[in-house]
Amino acid sequence: MSKISIIVPVYYSADTLMLLYQDMKDKILGQLGDYELVFVDDGSGDNSWDIMQEIKALDDHVVLVRLSRNFGEHAALLAGLSCCSGDCAVTKQADLQEDSELILRLYESWKQGNKVVLAVREERDDNGLYKWFANLYYVIVRKFIMPTMPRGGFDCYLLDRKAIDVLLMLDEKNSSLSLQVLWMGFQTDKVYFHRKAREVGQSRWTMSKKIKLIFDSMMSFSYFPIRFMTILGGIVSLTAFVMGIYIISSKLIVGEDVIGWTSLMAVLLFSTGLILLMLGVLGEYIWRALDASRNRPPFLIDTIQQSVAGSQSFHEEQK
Repeated sequence: MSKISIIVPVYYSADTLMLLYQDMKDKILGQLGDYELVFVDDGSGDNSWDIMQEIKALDDHVVLVRLSRNFGEHAALLAGLSCCSGDCAVTKQADLQEDSELILRLYESWKQGNKVVLAVREERDDNGLYKWFANLYYVIVRKFIMPTMPRGGFDCYLLDRKAIDVLLMLDEKNSSLSLQVLWMGFQTDKVYFHRKAREVGQSRWTMSKKIKLIFDSMMSFSYFPIRFMTILGGIVSLTAFVMGIYIISSKLIVGEDVIGWTSLMAVLLFSTGLILLMLGVLGEYIWRALDASRNRPPFLIDTIQQSVAGSQSFHEEQK
């Protein structure tokens, strides 16, 4: 019998964790057969770890992982994937915005032979500004980074064990885990769902984190920033060359004195700003190369509490 692992990253989720577990217990856990729930505490400053302990006391299939500090959701998911023992694993957000029954649909698609199954947002009940920013991000991704990105985007997905092993082998930092999933290219299916508005708790997905995700996605999977700098530099150089010829021609042929300190200053400031922008883009690449060369792990695990079933399997393997 196949086993499915459910990976739940936890960050200030004390308000929703027990509700999430009860929802999964009522709707899906009895239909999954052999399963495990892997909760990963990503350095939460509230009592999320205490709630996770309570859930573990209620269910022998729960695995608890505690990171040494906050490393980010993508690192927490990688930590959960590195600790799970299922033949496949599905990611699950703790904010109650995805119906738990979605996991059953993803699991059924995996049983049909798909190694990657994406839960694509067909509709979403978020506010207008959040929708606009999300749609803008996915337009940028589809246009300049990864054309295979679904139009509605995805946060949750199911991975076959082979895909999990490849993802852990990549060991990338300052990257997008979702884009890594698409990059692998395994046989992929899509399951569409309606994403509900958040009713409990407060989102920690801040604007600074969203902007960082855009930079990480662009720098890790596209040469567009470098190519854009090359093209823009060529256009500015060509424009300056044409203007130089015009000024010389006006002076030598027509005898006209070219005046205009304001326009000259505008061009100078524009050129300086352009140079600083390009230096900033290069700096982003250099910093990422430096961070990768340090060979620091993307996460550090402080504590692991195995499930009863997982501990029994481990002891049997040791024998």
